[in-house]
Amino acid sequence: MSDSILPKDIVDLARRVVEENAAAARKVVLAESCTGGLVAAALTEIAGSSVVLDRGFVTYSNASKQAELGVPLDIIDAFGAVSIACAFAMAQGALDRSDADVAVAISGIAGPDGGTDLKPVGTVVFAKAVRGQEEPIADERLFEGEDRAGVRRQATLCALELLLP
Repeated sequence: MSDSILPKDIVDLARRVVEENAAAARKVVLAESCTGGLVAAALTEIAGSSVVLDRGFVTYSNASKQAELGVPLDIIDAFGAVSIACAFAMAQGALDRSDADVAVAISGIAGPDGGTDLKPVGTVVFAKAVRGQEEPIADERLFEGEDRAGVRRQATLCALELLLP
């Protein structure tokens, strides 16, 4: 029996992330919004994760995205907090404020409220920034048919996948 409070698939993927990043001598930093720290929690379920996880930022409010990560207000005003532009700025801000080699940012609408026609509940954006690389990687997903917990679970899995070298 596992002593983890997290689902087995998340813990298994987190173990791979820790092992593979440790082998590559890579440190990671997280900028989490809709996942509320679940990605960091998954990584810290793994013994020895301190070799890999530099730090995590939970920036749920727009004000915290600005204050903690330096996300420009004009990006949030123009594109919204759940946008590729905001996720890029979150990832770069986390990288700039850490000793990590790679940053992953997550922002989304977990529901049950907050969705719009353009950005329905289940919309989650991801960005990955790697130190020394100019272009970050971005992705937008729509986790349809999921409740709040399901959206957050799927977003956590996707973020962990982005952390694999």
